[in-house]
Order: sequence, then C-alpha cells, then structure tokens
Amino acid sequence: MNQFMAGLEHLLELGGVKKDVTLLVISGISLIISIFDLLPLPFDAAWIAIILCGIPIILEAVIGLVTAFDIKADVLVSLALIASVCIGEDFAAGEVAFIMQLGGLLEDLTVARARAGIEKLVHLTPRTARILENGTETIVPAENVKVGDILRVLPGESVPVDGVILTGRTSVNQAVMTGESLPVDKSPGDKVSSGTVNQYGAFEMRAAKVGEDSSIQRMIRLVQSADAGKAKIVSLADCWATWIVVIALTAAALTWLISGEIIRAVTILVVFCPCALVLATPTAIMAAIGNATKHGFLVREGDALERLASVQKIAFDKTGTLTCGVPEVIAVKSLSGRCSEEELFSLAAAAEQMSEHPLGKAIVNSYKRKTGHAPGKVSGFRMLPGRGVSSFTNGKEILAGNQEMLEEQEIPFTDAGSAYLNQGCTVIYLAVDRIYAGYIVLSDTIRTESADMIRAISRLGVEPVLLTGDHENAADSIAGQLHIREVHANCLPEDKLNYIDASQKNGAPVCMIGDGINDAPALKKAMVGIAMGGVGSDIAVDAADIALVDDEVKELPHLLALSKRMMTTIRLNLSFSMGLNFLAIALAITGILNPVVGALVHNAGSVLVIINSALLLKWRKRK
Repeated sequence: MNQFMAGLEHLLELGGVKKDVTLLVISGISLIISIFDLLPLPFDAAWIAIILCGIPIILEAVIGLVTAFDIKADVLVSLALIASVCIGEDFAAGEVAFIMQLGGLLEDLTVARARAGIEKLVHLTPRTARILENGTETIVPAENVKVGDILRVLPGESVPVDGVILTGRTSVNQAVMTGESLPVDKSPGDKVSSGTVNQYGAFEMRAAKVGEDSSIQRMIRLVQSADAGKAKIVSLADCWATWIVVIALTAAALTWLISGEIIRAVTILVVFCPCALVLATPTAIMAAIGNATKHGFLVREGDALERLASVQKIAFDKTGTLTCGVPEVIAVKSLSGRCSEEELFSLAAAAEQMSEHPLGKAIVNSYKRKTGHAPGKVSGFRMLPGRGVSSFTNGKEILAGNQEMLEEQEIPFTDAGSAYLNQGCTVIYLAVDRIYAGYIVLSDTIRTESADMIRAISRLGVEPVLLTGDHENAADSIAGQLHIREVHANCLPEDKLNYIDASQKNGAPVCMIGDGINDAPALKKAMVGIAMGGVGSDIAVDAADIALVDDEVKELPHLLALSKRMMTTIRLNLSFSMGLNFLAIALAITGILNPVVGALVHNAGSVLVIINSALLLKWRKRK
C-alpha cells in the first residue's frame, strides 16, 4: 500500500492530458485484475480505479454543490459510487468511475484550443516612432507619441499611429486592416493607419489618433471582446442533470421503501448513472473531427462542429478565400500603332522586372507563364513611389504606373480603361518614349472551385454573404460571378464584426471564413470561425475555431453536411442511452438486475454509442 501511495503522489505531479491518460490506463488494468482475480492483492484492485477516477468526480460534485448549488451529471455519479462502495460492490464503483473519467478525457481532448492570436496581434503593434522636432529626428516609444506630433516613416517600417501624410509619396500595405492583397498608393493628405506597413518611399505624417485610440489597438480590443462574448455549448448531460438526479433518487428511495432491499436502490443509481449519456456527445465529436481532418480541416474548438450545424449564413472574405489572392494579367490593350499588344506586354514586363511592387511582380510572372520567356534586359531603372516605374529597354524609355504618373509627366491619354475599373480591376498605364501606348489590366482571379462550392452551400440551406475590405466594384464583380446576393464592401474589421453581431442578435447564426489579420475579430465573434490555413495569417488561424489546412474551399459543403450529420448521431445516441437507462431501471426495481450486472448492461449501451459514433469517421454525403 505504501508503494501504491508513493506512485499515486508521483502521478499527481504530472500535468494535463498526460496525467489523465496515465490514470485511466492504470485504472483499466486494475479493473481487469479485479474482475478476473489475476493477482493475490491484500485489497480489491478495483479500489485503485475508485481512488484514481472516483475521488476527483466526488470532489468536483461536492465543490459544485457547496459553492454554487450546481447540479451536474457528476452528482449522480458520486451517489452511485458511494452507494456501491457502501454495499461492497467495489468493482461496480470502480468501473462506473473509469467510464465517467474516460468520457471526461474525450471531452477535454475535443475542447483544447490555442489562445496565441491576441499575443501575436500585440506583437504587431509598432514599438517605436521617429518624431521630428525642430529639424531633429528622435526615436521614442510609440506609446509616447502625442496627437499633433510630426513623424517620419521609412520604407519597410510599420506606421506607429494613425495620422495624415504631410510630405512624400509611397505605397502602404493595408492588409492588416482591410485585407486588401495589393498595397495602396498614398500621397500628401491621405490617411494612414497604425500597424500598416510602408512599402517604398519615406514620408512625414501628423499623428491623429494615438495609444488606445489607434487602429491596431482597437482591433486588439475587438478580438478580446468577441472572444469573451462567445457562449459555449453546455453538454446535454449537464443540462438534464438536475432532472436525472431527482428521478434517480426518487426511484431509488421508493424502491427501497417498498421492497426493503437496499441493493435494488443501489442498482437503480448504478444503471441510471449517465455513462452513455456523457459519452454520446464527445465520441460523436471525436469521430466527426477525425472525418474533417481527412478532408483538410483542423478543428481547434471542441464544440465548433456543434455550432456549425446551426449556422444560417456563411460570410466570406473575398481576397484569398473566394479568390486566389494573387493578381494576374487578364487583358492587354494597345492604343498605339507603334507596337502590338504582344510587344506592349513584353515592354511592360521588361520595365517591371526589377520592381518590388506586387503589381510589377504580377506582370512579370504573368508574362513568363503566358510566353515561357524571361523579360528583356533594361537599364536606368527608377522606382517612382506612389506612381510607378521608369526604365529603358532597346533604346526606348518605358513608363509604367497609374494615371497620376501620366498626368505629372504631362503625357496626354484618352482611353483610361474605365470599363475594367468599374469591374474592380487594376489598370497599369504605359507610355513609350513619352507617348501613351496603352494599358495592362490585372485582377484577382476567382478560385476554380468557388462557384461549385457556393452552389453546394446554398443547396444545404445556408446563405452565402460577401464581407470584404475591397471597394464596391471589385466586390460586386466577384459576387455577380458567384451568384452571391448579399454583398458588403469597404469593410473595416469593426464593420465585419458589427454585421455578424447584428445578424446573430436577429437569430441568424453566422459562420465567418477569412484569411487575413483584419478578419480576426469577425472570426472570433462568429458562431464559427474558419480560417484559410495555407494562405492565411497565423493570427487569423489562432482566432478561428477551424482551420482549412490546404485551402481547398471545395470541401466546405462537406464540413457543413458533416456537422449536421454529427448532430443527428448525437441525438440518436442520447435517445438510445436514455431509453436503455429507463429499461434498466425497470429491471432493477423488479430485482432482475444486481449492481454488477446493471453496470455491465448500461456499459454495453456505452459501447453501442461509441460504435454508432465511429460510423462518422468515414461518412460522406451522397451526391
């Protein structure tokens, strides 16, 4: 016994799941030794299971009753344990404790989650700022910046606070706030947000919102509040626990009074112990999670699939979710007789090959894919921050950039590609030897599987919604091609969160699917958040309940259908387990069942529940 207590003390020093698994293994072995009498021990080996698995259940039940009068399933389990021990049915007590702890372990494994998202958001907050005062630059902590201070931001640095550009031109990566895949050109008078990244030219700005009022800090608070406000599903075993306890105690007391046999009363408590009821939900969830994993989903929240089964709307971010998130050349328009469209494309690719701008890289990559050739050599390359590029190739001066570049270079132009602009495309204008030559059109391309996926989701009775930080033209164009009726464009993180909050308050639970940092608050607030694990940011993945590891959005309808099937399986498990319990009670009242046989009968029900749940592992909805 001393050796056993020393080993127990060592086990208690272990932590988390490792300790739980070790306790269950030892308890299971002890029950096998007990029922087959394998070892000549001075005590019943079932007592090992009672101590390791039963005492924690009893302590938790007592603490819940004393501190909050909280009646859960473990109250009835505790009564069954104590009653069985009192009449000498040690094996029945140990076996019930073992089954209940096994169910608890399965549930704990399904609800494990990571909370690193908020920490990573905090790391995005700029730490320092360059303050200009009387012509002198001083680096200070970002939290010391005051409204009205003049700041300088160099290429590659994060904008420390919200403000307005005073001098300089650049392009700013605003993905952290809007999710836009392309940098946005900025000039004097334009606003910039904290946490966004200056791509190219240096600029000076005046601070407008600092500290807790800055954009990045507001988003951190949004994620925190959304996480705190998400209600967790309470297990049905605990929801029904009060009624189960009352019915079980009443039946046991009446049987004892009428029959005068306490063993019948104890048998009622044992067979009414909700083992199958407790196992009904976590086993189905574990099996469904296994199924989802095979189809590329990492389920990070145990009850995420339960919640997913109830959603009425699925809100999609556009860039990187419904689209590939990478712009491609979709059209080349030559407006000069001096060069064909093929020659114009070649000149543009040559001019952009040394550019670090995503649009320039997209032109070069598209040229290589479509022609199989590398662009020609250039000389005299110059980056024009916020405007475009300039270079020489084959003795010709090539200018590639936006309309402002043509206007500043005093190059007249006529066709500005307005039809493409109205569709949300990006247009790069080209001039050869300072004569307007035409333009190249780039657009984010829709994933090939997006259209079929949207149709399949609609057939399941779930309404698709588009929530995007892109402008209306781009949003409407994508929504039109995918037949999405509800569209919300120009959305900041709080706009997405507010839409989801309003929908859910109106009784329409929302599943949010996104990939960017700006989607994190919405992913937290939604009934279920699904992040694109491949192209998505770490912060989006941490904020989500489910991650789509390989970005195969075509599997989303399967996940929805699986969640609904899982809930059907859970309801069948619960109905079966409760029916079996009431049948066993009737047999216990009549004295047909004793505690040990009763425990075996109702544990046979637990096995059948597990088998039924296991069918979910390979389930797939027939087409």
